[in-house]
Amino acid sequence: MVVQGRFHRLPGWIGCLLLGTLLIPFSWGAAGAVDLSTAIIDVAKKNLPSVIYVEVTGTQEVANPFLPFENDPFFRRFFGNPRTPRKFKEEVKGLGSGMIIDDQGNILTNFHVAGGASQIEVGLPDGGKYPAKLVGGDAKTDLAVIRITVKERLPHVTFGDSDKVEVGEWVVAIGAPRALEKSVTQGIISAKHRRGITDPNSFQDFLQTDAAINPGNSGGPLLNLRGEVIGVNAAIATQSGGFEGIGFTIPSNMAVSVAKALIAHGKVERGWLGVTIQDLTPELAKKARAEGHQGVLVADVVKGGPAEKAGLKKGDVVIAYRGKEVEESGALRNEVAETPIGTEAKITVLRGGKKEELAVKIGSLEGSTKVLTSAVKERLGVEVRPPNSAERNKYGLDSNQGVVITWEDAKGPLKEAGFEVGDMILALDDQSVDSVDSFVSLVSMLQPKQKIAVLALDHRTGNTGTIEVAVR
Repeated sequence: MVVQGRFHRLPGWIGCLLLGTLLIPFSWGAAGAVDLSTAIIDVAKKNLPSVIYVEVTGTQEVANPFLPFENDPFFRRFFGNPRTPRKFKEEVKGLGSGMIIDDQGNILTNFHVAGGASQIEVGLPDGGKYPAKLVGGDAKTDLAVIRITVKERLPHVTFGDSDKVEVGEWVVAIGAPRALEKSVTQGIISAKHRRGITDPNSFQDFLQTDAAINPGNSGGPLLNLRGEVIGVNAAIATQSGGFEGIGFTIPSNMAVSVAKALIAHGKVERGWLGVTIQDLTPELAKKARAEGHQGVLVADVVKGGPAEKAGLKKGDVVIAYRGKEVEESGALRNEVAETPIGTEAKITVLRGGKKEELAVKIGSLEGSTKVLTSAVKERLGVEVRPPNSAERNKYGLDSNQGVVITWEDAKGPLKEAGFEVGDMILALDDQSVDSVDSFVSLVSMLQPKQKIAVLALDHRTGNTGTIEVAVR
């Protein structure tokens, strides 16, 4: 990975920020002349009334400080033999940013800002404060829409086309870094298509920028010099916890698509192809007789899925999807996810060095769990269910934490690693398992023979540990 250090989504803290000035005039094609001595001023004046700050109240889990002493004789002497919970919940407050996207009071922000909040309050630039409700959130893109109700018509931002953004292009960030609302900074687009930054299994396609963004900037806009939003600020790469010149923003085209879905349905429905794919290396290209081509290798095909029904086979190399060249696996996964369910999509593959055209009817990722359950049995050799209330209370778990093993293949990978029926799976490769659906989804994305770290809870002792398992 090019970028090193810790990746942080951006909560709110107290601090400071400086902003710079550029004085070089230049022309910008059909958009007309842009004078950099006033361009940032114009962008700020146009958009500051539409950028708000978000105060949220929520809960977070903290480890029980007495848990290590539960079996200590001295502890038992004074406290008896209580069953101490593994974790406590405490109330926390946070601050982020957001942007008004229409005159109906809909506000776009990050999921990690508002997604888990029990209370949301929005501060407008004019000083007014209003309670807000969550319209919908999407953890896989880290986007959420909240809404306030006001009598007056609200100013709102205008979105640009993030696909047309160029590396080196000047950009402006607006938000409330370290609780300093209405802060404006400038920089350039440093890179495009950064994926796997905060979650390898999410639908990420970040723009990278060196515009100063800090904790509290989350959910605020990144704008071009036309004053159009081309990104939603979401994360930074940092060793110190503050700005170090590497920020990541969600492209506006993805943000607009997700926001529309959240406003219309409260959730995002994604297309599903039913394949496991991997990037095409020179070695894999040679083996697949695809030298000189860009594309992604089909490593596995889900039985009964859309791809199998359309004739895709393991070993095919996908070189185009709906007429657009495919360069890497993340791009194809995002393109499929954004395809309307039920659409017949044309896919170009190389099979044995020869091109073939296939038509696939895109399925629903949300409705794929039943089909993918068979893949879980095949790859890990288990069946699972959600934990019941007694198990959650016994082990101090949240309602959306972990799955319980209900059946094992005697020769399956988990059985051979020492797992038993009744044990719980809490995470795969540091990705939390919060439901059967999420577990099935995570397993479906694994490569054949891939080694993964499974965070497990022993049902006999309640102890947790990480065990390495090789997928079949």
